[in-house]
Amino acid sequence: MKPAAFDYFRPSSLEEALQQLAACGDGAKVIAGGQSLGPMLNMRLAVPTALVDLNDLTELAYIRDGGAVLSVGALTRHDQIAESRLVQARCPLLAQAAKTIGHYAIRQRGTIGGSLAHADPAAQFPLIAMTLGAEIEIASPRGSRRLPASAFFLSVMATALAADEIIHCVHFPTVNVNEGSSFQLFNRRHGDYAIVAVATTVALEGERVARVRLGLSGVSATPTVCDDMVRPFAGRTANAAWAAEVARAVGAAVSPEDDARMAAVYRKELTEKLVEQALVRALSRAKG
Repeated sequence: MKPAAFDYFRPSSLEEALQQLAACGDGAKVIAGGQSLGPMLNMRLAVPTALVDLNDLTELAYIRDGGAVLSVGALTRHDQIAESRLVQARCPLLAQAAKTIGHYAIRQRGTIGGSLAHADPAAQFPLIAMTLGAEIEIASPRGSRRLPASAFFLSVMATALAADEIIHCVHFPTVNVNEGSSFQLFNRRHGDYAIVAVATTVALEGERVARVRLGLSGVSATPTVCDDMVRPFAGRTANAAWAAEVARAVGAAVSPEDDARMAAVYRKELTEKLVEQALVRALSRAKG
């Protein structure tokens, strides 16, 4: 199939893009990498009256170290994030997840802003944003605002973005001393979306666990943050037995639904296994 007819605009600045979105109304769509929207247009799952192409907005492609936060512009490509030494050093979980996205060609075109705005619950960047408690900075003709990831993602492919708003950048907390991270996923084929994915960070004080952040995708309509589940396990000795105990608790607590791809009981078992693997890897990195 071919897309339905639409008007096409390619603004040269963020201000022009916002003006164009406001002028086009609710029927407009923003396109950047096009790795998700392109197929939806071809299958007519998306039928916009206008496309606003952001690819000339080079001011939105950057990675900046702000000390306590790492700021990533919305047009930064997946591969730039995966290969950035700054991201690897300051927010390694983000780089680890970016390396697993699709195939090389997809990583060259896809953008972090597009992934977040698309809000596929199986995608990597929504999970990382939720797990780390990232803040999403949004621009509109009325100015800018920031939303925590937990308030940005509403449901499957649904966000708090208004029709005339564009993601400007994402602010991720940077890694602390003696903190390790790990991203683990399971899919049927390389490059496919994950059936279940796990993102975690573990911070140590001596031989004990000081803090755990844990997020899951594939078990609910939006990425699931499991901080309340794992908080009781802080203060314990950091070892493989601890990781296995946490994984059993998380696996028992999640309640995925059956679907055409996978039985719920298998997702639960897969969640437990991936959580254990992720925690063991994060502990190893935290210990250096």
